[in-house]
Amino acid sequence: MATIKEVAELAGVSVATVSRFMNDSGYVGKASREKVERAIKLLNFSPNEVARSLYQKKSKLIGLLLPDIANPFFPLVAKGVEDKINESGYSLILGNVQGDVEKEKEYLKIFAQNNVAGVLSAVHGSTKEFHGMPFVLLDRVNEDIEFAVYTDNFHGGELAAQAICDRQAKHVVIMVGPKDVPSSHERLAGNLKVLNERHIPYQLYQTDTFQFDSAEKTAQHFLDQFPHADSVIASNDVYALAVMKETVKRGIRIPEELQIIGYDDMPFAALAFPGLSTIAQPAYEIGYQAADLLCRHIENKIIPKKRIQLPVTLIIRESMREKMENG
Repeated sequence: MATIKEVAELAGVSVATVSRFMNDSGYVGKASREKVERAIKLLNFSPNEVARSLYQKKSKLIGLLLPDIANPFFPLVAKGVEDKINESGYSLILGNVQGDVEKEKEYLKIFAQNNVAGVLSAVHGSTKEFHGMPFVLLDRVNEDIEFAVYTDNFHGGELAAQAICDRQAKHVVIMVGPKDVPSSHERLAGNLKVLNERHIPYQLYQTDTFQFDSAEKTAQHFLDQFPHADSVIASNDVYALAVMKETVKRGIRIPEELQIIGYDDMPFAALAFPGLSTIAQPAYEIGYQAADLLCRHIENKIIPKKRIQLPVTLIIRESMREKMENG
């Protein structure tokens, strides 16, 4: 592997000149710049990014914090992030927090040690630790965050409740997402607005987490507690599918005896049978636009909009009953 010294020797310039050229940290004349560029190409020289980041106090790395990579929604978000930052010349460091505050702190420390240029986070509560570092929140967003990309969770809650109400709902149970996640409150508010306006009775089932590994146990407890529910608004697709699996095991017919709608439209929601009705979030687009926003922020480019809200859509599949004629 070629060194900066070999580049300087081939180009006939000093190591300091090559360093200034590589780091864009001072004047390099046109003739010297062309010699250095030619030498770099001939030697196939790749700069030491660690050394460069120590010198510049900033690297070409971007940190991404996700709450649970086992949830199929978040790999799609990560793909959108990675595609955009790669286009912009950055590389990704991924932190999978899994609901562990200590892991979150450790990943933020790793990001700082690597002089990341900025951070993207779908983990609620991490913003206090960024210490002036450019950051963008995605998906799970508070009102007071300056840079954010998220979806219209209130409208998503409305759409889910409307779909249920239009299909002979008599005993509705809402699986409410974790209390510490802002989107849970917004979706619930949308659910309740519609159910109250339509005078449909409902009950609430509070969940503590969106974590994938808790879904099956939660579904069992849910059906033990609400054996006569005929309509379920689930907190996300993972939990909706877990309830469907447990329902089938108990001999309850879907959708005749129990209809269910999820949230996210993760890739295999359509592959289940019956297919899962859901509220589709544009996961890839959330990641891509959040990464674009962060890159603009890092590079001091024009930012047309600091907070970007993306739309959600209703997807009806076999897990829901037929719509009533007057619904």
